[in-house]
This record gives sequence, C-alpha cells and structure tokens, in this order.
Amino acid sequence: MALRGRKVAIGVLFSASGPYAAIGAEGLAGTILAIDEINASGQHDFVLEAQVRDPQGATENYAALAADIVATSGARHIIGCTTSWSRKEVIPLLEKSNTMLWYPCPYEGFEAHEQVIYLGACPNQHVLPLLEFALPRFGADGYLVGSNYIWGWETSRIARDAMEAAGGRVAGERYVPLGDVDVDRIIEEIRLKRPSFILNTLIGPSSYAFLKAYAELGRADSSFQAALRPVLSCNFSEPELAQVGAAAEGQIAVSPYFQNLATEENQQFLGVVARLAPETEHVSAFFAQAYAAVHLLAAGLSATGTDDTKTVLGAVAGRAVSAPFGPMEIERSNNHAVLTPRIARATSAGFEIVADQCVAIRPDPYLAHVATRSAPHASHLRVVK
Repeated sequence: MALRGRKVAIGVLFSASGPYAAIGAEGLAGTILAIDEINASGQHDFVLEAQVRDPQGATENYAALAADIVATSGARHIIGCTTSWSRKEVIPLLEKSNTMLWYPCPYEGFEAHEQVIYLGACPNQHVLPLLEFALPRFGADGYLVGSNYIWGWETSRIARDAMEAAGGRVAGERYVPLGDVDVDRIIEEIRLKRPSFILNTLIGPSSYAFLKAYAELGRADSSFQAALRPVLSCNFSEPELAQVGAAAEGQIAVSPYFQNLATEENQQFLGVVARLAPETEHVSAFFAQAYAAVHLLAAGLSATGTDDTKTVLGAVAGRAVSAPFGPMEIERSNNHAVLTPRIARATSAGFEIVADQCVAIRPDPYLAHVATRSAPHASHLRVVK
C-alpha cells in the first residue's frame, strides 16, 4: 500500500521501567526524538506514528506486546527490545506476521535473522576490540561475571577463547539472575584469585551493585584500584555512569558511540537533542542507535513508498548513511551494521575516549573471519592522546 499522505505506525518496544530501565529508557527516548524530528521536518510525504509499549523488563511480556502492536495498529516495523532474551522472544511473531525488528543494542552475535536489522555492535565490534586493548596493558588472566542469560554466557565464551589464545586463563566465571544484587561472594572470589581484569556483562542493578562493591574492594586493597585491575564492559552507558557515580570511575568500556565523541555528526546530533529534548542530560549508544534506526527506516520508507519489510530492507541494505556515530551501512549478507569501535574510560565527567578504531569494522556475527582461538585480535585501535 502506498504511503503518501498516510500515518505509518511504528512499534516501539522498550522497557522504560523494570530492572534495566536506564538503558531501555534510552532506546525509547532516541526513538521518539527521531520520530518527532522527522515529522516536524516535513521532508517525507507520510507521518510516523509511535505505537509505544513497555514490557517492564519482564521477558514474558515482549511477544504479547509485539503481537498487540501488530494486531491493533498494523505496524510492519518495530524498534526495540534491549536484551537478547527479549529479542528472541519476539522472533516467532516477526516470522508469523512478516514484521521487521530494528534492534539497536549490542549483543553476543551468532544470529542473523531475515526479520531483524541489527544496529548495535556484535562481538568483532565490541568484546574483541576491547580485549585487544586491555590484554597487552593489564594481562590475560580475566574474571568473567555476568547476568545469567545468553548475553553473559556467549560474551564470556568468546572472551575465554581470546584470553586462552593470548596465553591467559579464566580466573573465575560467575553469573547472577537478572536484577540480583547479592555480589559479595563474587567480590570475595575476585579478592582471592586476583585476576588481571574483570569482564562485566551484568546489566541493570546487578551491574551497579557489583561496581560499587568492587570500588569498596579497591579502597580496602589498593591493588584492586581500577588503574591496576579494571572492570571492562561492552554495554555500560552514560546514564548508568551518572547513576553509579564515583564507583564506576576507571571502568573501561567499548561502544561505537560515546556522548563526547568529537565529530561533526555527533555535534549536529547533540544539537538536535538540545533543541527537541532539552531535558536530556545524558546520551548513550542505546539512544543514538535507536535514533539512527528510525532515520534509516524512514529513508527506506521514503525511497520505496511502501512499508513492506523485504522492500524496505532491500532499499537500506548496502547503502551508507550518516549517523551520530559516523557513517553506517547495513551489511547485505547478515543485516548487521558496519560500525567503528571506540574504547573509553569512565571519569567523573563522563566517558573519555582513549582509543579509536578510526575505520569501521564490517560485522562478523558468527566470527567466521576471526579465529579467536589462534588470533584474538579483531582490529587495530589507535590510542587517543
């Protein structure tokens, strides 16, 4: 059906409440900002209409709410889901209803679904560049701690292979249920085993509790200060840094986007944020990638004049577009974004970028071209001075 003069329903499925509300709210805010900007611009002959649902961080709510969006609004495209667990919950509905999910979050890889466009980083764009930076500086013996679901399991598995390939070992590996804040036994094990670094794949309150407890350990024993034994993360963001405060300082994170990224594209983006959402204090990759997803979707709708998922995908795949984090392209072979990894250190003023890939990395979600057991290095980062 032609879109001229129509309201085009867009599903928006983020948990702005619940155990990982800080990052869910970022995805929601970035999506709504982009929809408002596009509608106000008048550059398209259609209007985007957000169909917002909040699963409240309960995995069992995602599929039902996605189905409700499709049934009540006719939306063919949904922006959202934060965890891999939630993404996998909605995939059967996507297949049944021929709906496209635009997924704007980092994830553990080993998936390439024809009904999902992956705008967040996959393993060769996050954990491998992060370890390439960290292992030569701190050592190859790491401790792995994560939330007890596929994101933590698979990211730790990839890290384990890379550490062993570099001559290191896993000093310990522990998982906690989503939302669990009982981390004392993990901190004690870290104290006893004294790893070179900790890879943190916890999310939400679990991560915040861990960072605060680890900071306490650093105050009690100076050998656990972040400058010597840092916590590494592939998913920690600016609003969470503001929430955790000084306990997170010194943590090292990887992402395609940090708010202080000194590029013309980011300055333009932050100008839009200041103009249309002046109450916004902190902007993260979750925000910026959701924002970019809406703009890419709108470009596909405009180019094709239809919301048919395969037609829109055909229009956007393989075409480089500008995004807050630099040029972005969707790889035709796997529906993943081409992205540039950046490494940053948490400070009291936000994330300070300390190394930049400078060249975008093509997505390799199955690590088919990166042999982690024999060659852990996925790229070559330039240290920022």
